[in-house]
Amino acid sequence: MNEPRALKTEPGTIADSLAGVDHTLRRIEREAGSYRDRNGTIFYRDGRVFRYLSRRALANWQALDKAPFFQELRDQGRVVETHTVDARAEGLDLGDWAGIVEHARIPFVSYPYEWSFGMLKDAALLHLELMRSALSADMILKDSSAYNIQWSGARPVFIDIPSFEPLGAGEPWVGYRQFCELLLYPLMLQAYKGVDFRPWLRGRVDGIPAEEMRALMSSRDLLRPGVLLHVAAQAALQKRYSGGRRNVRGALAEAGFGKALIERNVEKLARLVSKLEPANTRTTWADYDRTHSYEEAELNRKIDFVRRAAATRRWRLAWDLGCNTGTFSHVVAEHTDYVVAMDGDWMAIEHLYRREKDRGSAGNILPLVVNLADASPSQGWRCAERKAITERGKPELTLCLALVHHIVISANIPLADFISWLAGLGTSLVIEFVGREDEMVQTLLANRDDQYDDYHPGVFRELLSVHFDIQAEEPLKGGKRHIYFATAKLDTISQGS
Repeated sequence: MNEPRALKTEPGTIADSLAGVDHTLRRIEREAGSYRDRNGTIFYRDGRVFRYLSRRALANWQALDKAPFFQELRDQGRVVETHTVDARAEGLDLGDWAGIVEHARIPFVSYPYEWSFGMLKDAALLHLELMRSALSADMILKDSSAYNIQWSGARPVFIDIPSFEPLGAGEPWVGYRQFCELLLYPLMLQAYKGVDFRPWLRGRVDGIPAEEMRALMSSRDLLRPGVLLHVAAQAALQKRYSGGRRNVRGALAEAGFGKALIERNVEKLARLVSKLEPANTRTTWADYDRTHSYEEAELNRKIDFVRRAAATRRWRLAWDLGCNTGTFSHVVAEHTDYVVAMDGDWMAIEHLYRREKDRGSAGNILPLVVNLADASPSQGWRCAERKAITERGKPELTLCLALVHHIVISANIPLADFISWLAGLGTSLVIEFVGREDEMVQTLLANRDDQYDDYHPGVFRELLSVHFDIQAEEPLKGGKRHIYFATAKLDTISQGS
């Protein structure tokens, strides 16, 4: 079941505004993306995440809740914490539903087309791990969508609890095709062809079809691990049964597609996925820690400024825009419940993810591949199945360090428009302006017409002052750069809410 926002929480929701009202009168908010599985649907109330269950789904959940393998996975944080809810005690109307469960909250929802290669790979491996565990208890995951996995920092967490179902005798793994299209094929695309999988996943909610993946594979690629079986054979099988009355699932069931076959397939897929690595690709900022233009003393001054700004209060959610490999994300994380670190360079995010993963704990930094000038839009059914980045929880603090010149000069976005967008978030801000004398700006301007009359420190400060109250500022690199800490003006916050 696809549920991209299954565990959304954010300040400023309807539930927040109704605090103190009797709970029987509080309004519930249905999850627009939770509709594909008719056996359960997500809704929110008071910042809490609930799920209605059908009679069948409730029976499956009650069996699952008692299963030792599931209890172990839940204790390890591999599946989302979930428990049964007394609808009457909560003042919730069951209607035609049989029961309700409550899920723990995920701090910030993300999508596979915002993940690095390593994140998608670990999501695939988690899914296969859950399949192995479920099969050992004669259960199975009926769905294999990448959207059923979210993140607690750098730790993948499975959220679609109703996907666990009893395994019927002779039943095939019906989620295999979905696993290939949304997890395996995107990984193969980047590992075998050096092609970024993110635009492909963003372009189609259901992933890469087998026939399209086959068309992308050359004859030589058929010799690569997994391509002949999971791509070519899959495409041929789907072509054979497309348009006919007899479906693949039925044919496999009739052939006696037993548990042992599924287990072997899962094991082979796990070995295949674990060996996949992105093709050799080096991007501009992958070595940021070694190639930034700051001397050590100046870098330490910048870090100290960011730390002092972050320490002015405790923040619930912070964004680090243009985070590179996360140097300043870690600084802000000391004073923030959760940090979403975004950069358009997937390799920089891959470095950050691997470092966070190596720390051995979930942490509170979520790395995402996001090009701010072309960020993920609202899309899917009724443009509500997948939410734009600003609709998934707005930040209380935002870092924009060494970013403005890329937005204005590289992306041709007017400075006033960018500052206005930041103000609309209602966020406090640590922002750096890189002057025209700086070598980084001179490099950007070297081979283009200088049409950026708005790109001057005076204009920048004036625009910033319109929307924000400047609390502190400091020159860097001998005045070539300036860094500011600013808080949103009250009228700006009220306009953006």
